[in-house]
Amino acid sequence: MTTIEHGVAGGISFALTDEQKSLRDLAREFAEKEIRPRAASYDETSQHPADVIAKAHELGLMNVHVPEEYGGLGLPCFDGMLIGEELNWGCSGIGTSLVANGLGSAPVIIAGSDDQKRRWLPQLIEEPILCSFGLTEPGAGSDVASMKSTAVRNGDEYVLNGSKTFITNAGHAAWTVVFAKTDPSKGHKGISAFVVPMETDGVTIEKHLDKMGQRSTDTSAFSLQDVVVPAANRLGEEGEGFKIAMQTLDFTRPGTAAAAVGVAQAAYEHAVEYAKERVTFDVPIAMHQGVNFMIADMATEIEAARLLVWQAAWMIDQGERATLQSSFAKRFAADTVMKVTTDAVQVFGGYGYIKEYPVEKLMRDAKLFQIYEGTSQIQRLVIAKEIFMPRG
Repeated sequence: MTTIEHGVAGGISFALTDEQKSLRDLAREFAEKEIRPRAASYDETSQHPADVIAKAHELGLMNVHVPEEYGGLGLPCFDGMLIGEELNWGCSGIGTSLVANGLGSAPVIIAGSDDQKRRWLPQLIEEPILCSFGLTEPGAGSDVASMKSTAVRNGDEYVLNGSKTFITNAGHAAWTVVFAKTDPSKGHKGISAFVVPMETDGVTIEKHLDKMGQRSTDTSAFSLQDVVVPAANRLGEEGEGFKIAMQTLDFTRPGTAAAAVGVAQAAYEHAVEYAKERVTFDVPIAMHQGVNFMIADMATEIEAARLLVWQAAWMIDQGERATLQSSFAKRFAADTVMKVTTDAVQVFGGYGYIKEYPVEKLMRDAKLFQIYEGTSQIQRLVIAKEIFMPRG
């Protein structure tokens, strides 16, 4: 798949293929008919969207990056971004629940052996089960090297102990890729990755976390107490866990950025519609420069964020290293969605602060994009490192 075609009028084309347009339209229709009608009530009750997950799975809107040889569609990163933006346009709580299998399964796709891929990936296609990505701990978020979870080799098995928190879908996942230290003396070079079935003895869901936004996505804390997994469940070699985690995030950060674009787009559309209808001083507020300039900035920044997402996804699909571009997209889109949703509330005035109106929820949902999968500050660190200490 080549989305940006060279040699068109002496330059490049940003046109989508017919297949990509169809995928985007399918995702938009699903978001409009199946996600938006449930968004407010599921947010209020923090309901896990099992029914929506089942329908999305049936339509093929989940697990889109699983390679064809393991039963999946094997879609490029770019196509996944198009789907993810639309699902999160519908609701980022439900949307995150739907696309988080991409994060959970990515370490297996990236670092798994053929046997491991055949064991763990086809089941995601066969039924609407979930998987998760177990990196963050109570004392180790941005500072991954500070993790305390351990994995001790015992013959053909490992014994895992520790705790994880802020793990998306963990409370409903069939399995989680857990990162733990096999050699605590080596810092991040002593981290390894393991596929851990969540029904294994010693795995305990300690708490379903009550969040400010994206409330219909399960975010849980779980513990591992003398959890025994076969050595065959280790992804890559001992000590390669940190590398696997970073490669995963390079791949998934554009998806998180695309989700942020979807939320921003939704807020923008609500603001435009309201500005046309709300009348003050005998004219629609869209006629007031203070409002229409704000909306013009929204439109510009959303488009810029979307293009950064497209660039990062395109580079990944070309097989190029996209660490810098993924962080560009994640940082800018996360900060953009926070600004756009805040401004949308401002356009609505007092009504924007009331739960009855949709922009209040969008503003709450937006904040998480500046935090998870690497805070906006961490993205700036990554960008600065790439600028001043480029690889090669």
